[in-house]
Order: sequence, then structure tokens, then C-alpha cells
Amino acid sequence: MIIHAMQFTLNGVAPLAHLGVIRVDGIDAAQFLQSQLTQDFSMLGLSEARLAAFCSAKGRMLASFYALKRNHTEILLVCSQDILATTIKSLSRFILRSKVKLVDASSDYALFGLAGAAIDSVAVTYGTAWSRIDIANASLVFLYPADGVSRALWLAPIGEVGPAGAALSPQDWAWGEVRSGIAMISAPIVDAFVPQMLNYESVGGVNFKKGCYPGQEVVARSQYRGTLKRRAFLVHSPVSMKAGDEVFQDGDDAQPCGLVAQAAALPTGSGFAAIVSMQVSAAEAGGLHLAGVGGPALIVAAPPYPLLADI
Repeated sequence: MIIHAMQFTLNGVAPLAHLGVIRVDGIDAAQFLQSQLTQDFSMLGLSEARLAAFCSAKGRMLASFYALKRNHTEILLVCSQDILATTIKSLSRFILRSKVKLVDASSDYALFGLAGAAIDSVAVTYGTAWSRIDIANASLVFLYPADGVSRALWLAPIGEVGPAGAALSPQDWAWGEVRSGIAMISAPIVDAFVPQMLNYESVGGVNFKKGCYPGQEVVARSQYRGTLKRRAFLVHSPVSMKAGDEVFQDGDDAQPCGLVAQAAALPTGSGFAAIVSMQVSAAEAGGLHLAGVGGPALIVAAPPYPLLADI
């Protein structure tokens, strides 16, 4: 069943206070991240961005990022603010002799989300997902669309003139994030998913041709052997949902079949939309409920992009 957009069109500029910025600085910045994240940073150019994940040795995602190279010795990682400090601490354990430093640079940058016509005020052309345009000292990173509406991330040093456009509430931006089908790791879901459980391999979040990184063998084995039984789906609920909530299927109240990765209220006030990582068999069979088999019934739909069938 398709979850409709409820006659709401995403448009405007939203402040993104829930995101923070990690600055990775030094001549070994790209080489260091190459060895730690799921993306190929050795090939990252100055006119593009990347979706990337930091995984445990078991292949579980500890953090995810929008990554962009500001210059040849400085890379910025945009991630959920609630995991930023612990992520810096975890990544710093691997620095060893690398000439690189990781710092919380959130107070140095302004972050905005742009949707719809608001992008016209700063960009002459629209780019594909993960492409990037620099405008003076600001960077505009194009994201996956939401219900066909273009979206982009604006990042600029504090003090730069911000993007023009109608005001868009952070809550409505969050709804667009869910509708894009791409969940970012936040505190409630740290260490819960391998990247493919959130479809990261299908949206440019995993590079299978690069070298080793923590959890690489698990991530690659899951893809090559086709052992994945969980994927991310869009879900609609009549009641509030939040990251970390469990989903159950009729007939099995003992074991959840899914976990909410990201959720937001519909702008029309008619329920909640969520990205739920769940067993494929459960998504296909239906009969899903929030918090238990006696909980509110959920409607599930496919993600808004094709899944990568093979490598």
C-alpha cells in the first residue's frame, strides 16, 4: 500500500540544529577516513559529497555522515548531534601515528535544509544526490528527494549570509527526511544495523571496491552471499513513533520483526511516517503493529528508490 504525501509540498529553508559537524584536519585526513568508513575518501573530489557510515568490528553502524572535502587537508563530517562526541572519541582511538585531528566544529558552521523552490534562490541548476555546489564559502550538497521534491544541505561558516527562502519548520524537514527513505544514525539506534539493513548500499553509502575498514568483512559478506533478511521500508502509523520503537507481526508477540530508525509527524497532522528496518518476510506478509501485536496497526510501503540487487 502506498503512503501518500497528504497533499503537503515540502518547500523552504529549515535550521538543522539536530546535526553537528566533525572537522577532520591534517595531511592524512582522507587516508585516515579511508581506513575507517564505508566510503572511498581517496577518490572524494572537491565538487561532491558522500554518504558514509562508521561501523563496529561486527559491521554494525555506530554513526553515519554526510561527508565533504573542504580542501585537500580538511574533511567535514555532518552527523546527528546526539552521537557526535562519542563518535569523535571512538574514531580518535584509531588515529595512532596519522597526521590528523578530529574536533567538534559545530559552533563554526551553520546548517540549513533547503527544499523545493528554496533551492532556486542559491542554485542555477539542480544536481543529483551527493553532488555539490560551492557558493562563495558555502557548500550546497544535494540529497535524495522526498516525494519528488528536491532537497539539499546548506553548510557555511558562521557569519556567512544564509540562504533565502520561505521558513520551513525543522519538524516538516524531518518529515521530508523520512520520506526520502534514508535514515541517519542517532543515539537510539547506534549499533543496531549493518548498512544494508538501512539500504545504504542502494543509496551510495557503501563502496564495495575500496579497502578494509572496521566491519568490512561482515558488510561485504552480507552483500555477496545474499544473507540479508532485513531491509528499510517506509511505514505510516496513526500514532506517534520514534527511533528505537519496536514493530511486531501478528502471531508473534515475543520477538519484534522490525525497529524504527527514524520517524516524524506528518505536516497535515494525520499520523506519523517512519523508516523501519524489518524482516523482508514480515513487510511482505503485513499484519504489523507498533510496540506489540495489540498495538496500533501499521501500513508499510517500499522505499522510494530501487534496491541494489547485486554488486
